[in-house]
Amino acid sequence: MKAGYAVALGLSLLVGSNGLAAADDIKPTCDVPAYLLATDSVLTKVGEALKARQPLDILVLGSRSSTIMAADGTSYPWRLQSALRDKLPASTVNVAVELRVKKTAKEAVAGLGKILEERKPTLVIWQTGTFDATRSVDPDEFRDAVNEGVTMMQAAGADVILMNLQYSPRTETMISPSPYLDHMRVVAQQHDIPLFDRFAIMRHWNENGDFDFFSPSPGIELAKQVHECIGRALSVFVIEAARVNLGELRTQR
Repeated sequence: MKAGYAVALGLSLLVGSNGLAAADDIKPTCDVPAYLLATDSVLTKVGEALKARQPLDILVLGSRSSTIMAADGTSYPWRLQSALRDKLPASTVNVAVELRVKKTAKEAVAGLGKILEERKPTLVIWQTGTFDATRSVDPDEFRDAVNEGVTMMQAAGADVILMNLQYSPRTETMISPSPYLDHMRVVAQQHDIPLFDRFAIMRHWNENGDFDFFSPSPGIELAKQVHECIGRALSVFVIEAARVNLGELRTQR
């Protein structure tokens, strides 16, 4: 199976042709087991910024799916921003997106130093792995690239969250995600950074009947609901990893 066809199928999971509804109309039920949002790694700089009432600037380093529905605020980075602002009303939360469209992890790392220097994020959320898997990039080369990227992000003074591949039963028959999932977990452990296991979370939703990712025509409504759920889950994950007490943050003056 050609990589381009696999990419098209992967994107079709989150992209449809119907009109867009307002973000406030999205009210999906998509609970995530606590163990999938727990991490032993700590987002130290995020926690320090929140406690000091400093701006929390988040940079999402992602693919086209990160902004495909940005116009109406339904893509997951903007849902993450909205959820964090709701949970942290006394804090300034800003989410920016840097696209790495159809780029492998190695290609995404190129020029990263300049981006980090210009944006100076408190936290970088790096969504990667899908394009490498569809291109059948050597898993060891992928691991080295992710390791290099995380090293650069930490050297720039940012906390880092790795976000792994999307789950889709329709594309699992065409690509082998396991080596890339395993290597991302290894890099996260080596650098003591949180891994947001998007693959396992989406697989849970599929198996639990929250979403039908095997549908041949999922449509834009499914895409919006998945992005809403990913954004909400990410907000919980960030706060959990920052080790902050929401009650204390809300009462501090």
